[in-house]
Amino acid sequence: MNILIVGGGGREHALAWKMAQSELAQNIYCAPGNPGTAQIASNLPIDPEDIDALLKFAKENDIGLTVVGPEQPLVLGIVDRFQAEGLRAFGPSKAAAELEGSKAFSKDLMKRYHIPTAAYETFDDPEQARQYAETLTHPVAVKADGLAAGKGVLLCQNAKSAVEAVETLMQKKAFGDAGDRIIIEELLIGHEVSVLAFADGSTVLPLDSAQDHKAVFDGDQGPNTGGMGAFSPAPILTETLREQVLQTILKPAIAAMASEGRPFRGILYAGLMLTADGPRTLEFNARFGDPETQPLMMRLQSDLIPIFEACIDGTLDQCQIEWKPETAVCVVMASGGYPGSYEKGKKISGLDAVGALKDVVAFHAGTKEKDGEIVTSGGRVLGVTALGASQESAINTAYKAVKTIQWDDAHYRTDIGRREQ
Repeated sequence: MNILIVGGGGREHALAWKMAQSELAQNIYCAPGNPGTAQIASNLPIDPEDIDALLKFAKENDIGLTVVGPEQPLVLGIVDRFQAEGLRAFGPSKAAAELEGSKAFSKDLMKRYHIPTAAYETFDDPEQARQYAETLTHPVAVKADGLAAGKGVLLCQNAKSAVEAVETLMQKKAFGDAGDRIIIEELLIGHEVSVLAFADGSTVLPLDSAQDHKAVFDGDQGPNTGGMGAFSPAPILTETLREQVLQTILKPAIAAMASEGRPFRGILYAGLMLTADGPRTLEFNARFGDPETQPLMMRLQSDLIPIFEACIDGTLDQCQIEWKPETAVCVVMASGGYPGSYEKGKKISGLDAVGALKDVVAFHAGTKEKDGEIVTSGGRVLGVTALGASQESAINTAYKAVKTIQWDDAHYRTDIGRREQ
């Protein structure tokens, strides 16, 4: 089968790496891919949001399965377009992808169907939002309604910082149109965990657990990023909690989308807070998480392709997922200055040495090839991911690899995987 993977980040490299191990995969193409995917697939100079060009390529090259990585093409309706042309594409429809595309839609859905989440208010008028923020007497999260690359959430401890957050999102347009509407919700206290699940519109098949580290600095300090590292499994998510999440959040969400006439087929990402009152939903995403995908793919024993096909065909109830018992830890190496401004084009050394290490993969995220050298081209540059018999072993192996890779002004956290349970 010829396979097309849409996207060019660490998540897509991890998916390509896993799918390349399948006997079902013949030729794998990545649009646009990166220097990492170039080692296992053919990269295409096509923008992930250029749906016409992607569709043309798929039709002309006998693509049997298209897997969509980023959220933007999903929200634009790429799956609908491919299916209308008789092509098989893994991911939710445009209507179902609104679960991620609009936080207001998502929150309202949870409220209607009694899916546990934080209390909230929605605003599309900056002055009304500011007046509300001024009255706050408790910490809140101020969220952009639209897509903001995982960074459109501002945590505010008091009314003053909440007012500033409203101004940042709605007036200064820090995330563009994504902040035209905002959500102000109570700040949940607890441990954050990610639970991803395959869905075929009715059946829900959860993946194993993962935890990520969003803040840029050690100790969860500094501004939020797209993710500075992740590990799987997350010991804090016990079997009891996993079942509770499945019954009170994942299954109700898929049933709710079906009831709304928006059946959800693809990967449902639930960002959760494990509070003293039980799991609460922080957000839903309509695609694989990044960097959670990297350790999850390292641990996945099962062939990924039949699961993708079962989601498309509505036969997920016939599938099971097998996992390696080891722990996987992913440490994100970023450009200095990220998530703010940073320089590009820094030469990266040590990749060949890491490539020779056992149970380690350096998944490329923000890299490109220039004059035969691999250089930095983004904020999050690499997701160095290691497998270990224990969490401590995986952490040590990952950081040994990280220290082998160098470029000018590289930044990474030194505490990935060491979150207190």
